[in-house]
Amino acid sequence: MEYKDYYATLGVERGASQDAIKRAYRKLARKYHPDVSSEPDAEAQFQALQEAYEVLKDPEKRAAYDQLGHGWQQGQDFRPPPDWEQQFDFRGGGFTRGDASAFSDFFESLFGRGGGGFGGFGRRGFEDVQARGPDHFARVELTLEEAYHGGKRPVTLESAAADAYGRVQASPRTLNVRIPPGVTEGQQIRLQGQGGAGAGRAPRGDLYLEVVFRPHSLFRADGRDIHLDLPIAPWEAALGATVAVPTLGGEVDTKIPAGAHSGQRLRLRGRGLPGSPPGDQYLHLRIVLPQPKGEADRELFERMRQQMHFDPRATLRQGVA
Repeated sequence: MEYKDYYATLGVERGASQDAIKRAYRKLARKYHPDVSSEPDAEAQFQALQEAYEVLKDPEKRAAYDQLGHGWQQGQDFRPPPDWEQQFDFRGGGFTRGDASAFSDFFESLFGRGGGGFGGFGRRGFEDVQARGPDHFARVELTLEEAYHGGKRPVTLESAAADAYGRVQASPRTLNVRIPPGVTEGQQIRLQGQGGAGAGRAPRGDLYLEVVFRPHSLFRADGRDIHLDLPIAPWEAALGATVAVPTLGGEVDTKIPAGAHSGQRLRLRGRGLPGSPPGDQYLHLRIVLPQPKGEADRELFERMRQQMHFDPRATLRQGVA
């Protein structure tokens, strides 16, 4: 996707104050507003201005955006840095008057469709009528093993704020987060009092960590259910067998029924993520054909071809009129 230089869009320097950014946006918004502008590309220009202002007017988003540096050139194939989504926390809040769904893929890759944090956040931002601090939102990436067993783990986030001169500064903070056993992807973990500071003696807001799962070499999660592709030998499929199957809770012996076929699904009840009720683990059978490694193996395959009279394409001919 194309990298967006939001400073160039608004025509300001990277070190511009918040007031300078606001003035630049207002000036250009008046020029390109589709209701009054005669420019042929007014609507696209206006949308680009709104997207740039959405990022640069917010100290937290601006500090996160500045972490990318300014070495990117227009037209380069941009991808967010590794673990980008786990590095920052953002306050809840809405977009400018623009339509959030019209913002670019570049914006979504950094901040999600929600704008006030990563996608789906911003539901709680300023619900309180009291002067408590704003809630903050971030993501935490877990392994499936962490989600299954739970426990504690440190999470480091970058928080940002503007000083009296409008300069944005970011500082890291590390929290020791308790992971409840059986947490699912998309679930939010609430850390009370770890959000923004309140006014006066009012309490701080809360920090909500949305759980995302790190890709696993074996398992796939769907809610509390776990899926595993299970390779089996042709004779195990034909004759049936009892095989050791990995689960997040350890290996279990599982019976493969005689006459099993590739694509068949078996269920291990209660072997998914913990919960009330717990999830299940689903095994997707995949028959793996051994490769002959010597003359004896080739002779065995030849005897099978001659003696079994097996035609894997018989159903294809039956379907032809």
